Formats: sequence, C-alpha cells, structure tokens
Amino acid sequence: MKNVHSNSPVFFGWYIVATCFFIAFLTVGVRNAFGIFVIPMSEEFGWTRTTISLAAASGFLINGITQPFLGHLFDHIGGRRVIIVGLILIGICTLLLSLTFHILFMLVVFSFLLSTALSGPSLTNTMALISKWFKRKRATAVAINTVGTSTGGLILVPFAMYFLQATGWRMTWLVLGLLVLLLAVPLAIAFIRENPEALGLLPDGDQEYQMGGDSQRKESDFGEFEVDHWIKSFRTPPMWQLSAAYVVCGVTTGMISTHFVPFAIERGVSPGKAALIFGLMMGLNSLGGIGAGILSDKFGRKNVLAAVYFLRGIGYVMLVCIPSSLGMWAFAVAAGFSWVASVPLTFMCHQVGSFIMVLLAGFLFDLTGSYTLPFAIAGSLLFPAALAAFTIKEKQYSIRYRTPNTGVTTY
Repeated sequence: MKNVHSNSPVFFGWYIVATCFFIAFLTVGVRNAFGIFVIPMSEEFGWTRTTISLAAASGFLINGITQPFLGHLFDHIGGRRVIIVGLILIGICTLLLSLTFHILFMLVVFSFLLSTALSGPSLTNTMALISKWFKRKRATAVAINTVGTSTGGLILVPFAMYFLQATGWRMTWLVLGLLVLLLAVPLAIAFIRENPEALGLLPDGDQEYQMGGDSQRKESDFGEFEVDHWIKSFRTPPMWQLSAAYVVCGVTTGMISTHFVPFAIERGVSPGKAALIFGLMMGLNSLGGIGAGILSDKFGRKNVLAAVYFLRGIGYVMLVCIPSSLGMWAFAVAAGFSWVASVPLTFMCHQVGSFIMVLLAGFLFDLTGSYTLPFAIAGSLLFPAALAAFTIKEKQYSIRYRTPNTGVTTY
C-alpha cells in the first residue's frame, strides 16, 4: 500500500531538516547562553571565576567524551530515540539549573548530565539522520541544519540576557528549559523518522532509485594515508597537524562562548549590548560556514582553514588592543565569519582545547582581575595553528586531487 506521505507536495525529509534546524537553534542556543549566567550566579554564591569556569570547562570535556558513545547508540537503537530522549533530558536538566544552590549541584547537572544529553541531538547525529533522507540534495539539507546553531546564538542569547535582566537568572534557566520541553520535544516526536523507507519514500523524494556509478573502488582510488579504522589515522602526519590546530580552535571558541559576555561587561559594556555583540558573532557563523565551503572547493580545504585561523587571530588582536566597544564589534565580525567555518572532524581535540582554556581563563581572571591575558594567549595561538594547517600537504595526501583512473596527483 502506498504511503500517504508520498502524495505530499513537500518531501517529508524537509520537515525533518526544519525540525533539526530548530533543535540546533534551541540546544546550541541554550549551551551558548551559559556566558550570561557567569556574573549573576558568581555574585549570588560568592564563586570565583575559576569555580564557575570549572563547570563550563568540564561540560565541554564531557560533551566531547560522550559524543562517540551517543553516536554508537544512534547506530544501534536509532536516531529518533537518541534525539528525543536527549532533548527530554536537556529540558529537565535546564529546568533543574534554576534550583542551583551549590557548585557540586552545578557540576552534576550542567557539566555531566546536561552536557551528556547534548550529545544526543548533537549536530553530528542530526546530520547523520538527515544524510539518510538526502543524497543529491544532502549538502543543502546539512547546511540548513548547521545554520540552526548560528541562529540559536543570534536570537536566543540576547533574548535570554533580556529575560535575565527583567526577571533573574533562575527564571531564565526555567524558561530555557521549558522552551526545549514544550517546543523541541513535541516537534521531534511529530517529525523525526529514521529513514524514508519507513514511510514508503525514497531519498530526495525521488520516485525511483537513482543509479550511481561503479561502487567498486580501485587501488588507485585510495588516498596515501587512508585507513580502515580511525585510531590508525593518528599514525599519519596530517592528522597530528590537524589535531593540533583543532585544539587551538577549541581554545579560542570555547573560551569565547563562556567568557566573552563577562569580558565585555568587565570592560564597561552593558549586559544587553554584550549579549547583542555575541549574538552578531554567532549569526555571522552561517555566512562564514557557507563561504568556507565555497572557497574550499576553489582554494583547498587546508588553505581556507589556515585563513580562518589567521582571521580569527586578527580578531583577537583587535579585541585585546582596542579597549572600546569598537574592538568588540570588530572581533565579533572577524570571529563570526571564522567560527563554524572550522567545524572539526577531530571533535575530541576541540573539546580538550575548550576545557583547558575555559578553566585557565577563569583562573587568570581571578589572578589578574582581567581577561586580557587569557584572551591574548588564545589569540597568539591562532597564528601557529594557521601555519600548521597551511603546511599540510593536501594535494599529496587527498584523493580529490588525483586524476581519475590514473592515481596520478595533479598540481
């Protein structure tokens, strides 16, 4: 019997894309909103900046550690279950944060439970789900999903700051949790499905299977350092170069998501304006990600990655050297265009970098009374990271530069 969804004028896969976009909007927005709570929660409980940074840093690390395990569950019990259960736990944990009374409570609820739950509907899992629904239009569908992360920072962080100023930090955590439970969870239940075959559909909404090319790969089709297990990739020089660069990527993005709003407030910017600058930075992610994809096809991935790190480094220089809000706006533009543009494959390295620098930034703030030193350290690391990415011999290692059927590398 033909499924009713096959008669719909809109392919059901696009409803899944829209749902995943909204899930990314809420979940990443909630995670990135942590920075607006740093000062009010620290003031109420008498926490040092190191103390609250420990909660944020541990959250990055736990999220990085648990993503492979949640990905394993995705493969074995299905993406629908993993995403829905993850969203329910995210909503509940966010609600519980409104009851925070001790740093140990914060570490358990935010750093462990919430950060683990965020691995369920993570971008990695939602992209894997979307990939089952699209083949020819996969790049477009995945790009729309990715933009949801940027939109969350653009809209949700300034909204949360406005609400925090109007009501208080406890009510703001409560509202953010309710948004996840009352909006994201019902949408996921209504629209998330494992694959098009479950609804009697084909990928991309096609009426018949599209025949691909020969699936058999010749020996010349394999890259010089292509491996059959991810652990073996760390025996190759390019992986270590990329991993080192991605640690720095985590250093510079993790610290910003946690400490930028407090940094701006400490420099005399109003809380609302600080959240707005952060929101602009997140909003520009979508343009940076799309632009990086286009430029990578023309100039090579490692060259664009190097340029991304260099641009972000210039942004940090302006942030540290220009004490007025002008430096913050300039940084928002430079960092915004170069944030999602470097979404890492070596995600764990990225999160380790975030853990180290988020915690170090809090410690150095307590030690010096300023964020200038940690921001300067993070910015200075971007230039060697750019050099590490630039010196990768991409044309020698990647099969995309080989002439078809010859195995000869083109330069």
